[in-house]
Amino acid sequence: MTLRPWGVHPSVAHGAAILKNLDATTGPSRERWVALAREAGATDRKSARAFFREQGLGMATGGYLAELAAGEPVETPESYLARCPAYVDAQYEGKRAALRPLLELILEAAYALGADVRACPCQTMVPIYRKRVFAEVKPFASRVDLGLVLGDPALLEDPRLTDTGGFAKRDRITVKLAVATPADVDAGLLTWLRRAYERDV
Repeated sequence: MTLRPWGVHPSVAHGAAILKNLDATTGPSRERWVALAREAGATDRKSARAFFREQGLGMATGGYLAELAAGEPVETPESYLARCPAYVDAQYEGKRAALRPLLELILEAAYALGADVRACPCQTMVPIYRKRVFAEVKPFASRVDLGLVLGDPALLEDPRLTDTGGFAKRDRITVKLAVATPADVDAGLLTWLRRAYERDV
């Protein structure tokens, strides 16, 4: 089965855009901001964050610059994409290796929804995005859970759907389906996956 390449996680893309556009948005380049922080003695992440906050920079911008000032590596789209295979391999190693085909079936179904679908692995799961996350696949000992953005679970009539508690907490993922065998990736699951995709407009 040939799947699309992994997509860049939105948080990584956002950070890269912030750092790329610093000259236009803040005046100094990122190299100059880092030099200013170090000249002020802000060489660890905490003190650098405080320094950049005092300069009027936003939390995200200051956070990325603080990592640079502290000499820590900042995730780039290239480094993130290079790390993706290891994230997924670690999730499906050992006894969970037999579950990897379930992830691939779900991804194949998600990609079939549109060219704008991308999967962006994290350490513990594989979120699936359109504009925002609309689904995620997380492995357990004998199954994977497909989390979906479907709004209020009380309005959904399907015994396979489990309330994640996300709707009450205003999280995006509000329900999940347990997928233990390829047969579980059936017409019902595909219908819910499409509905989650279509909600993200």
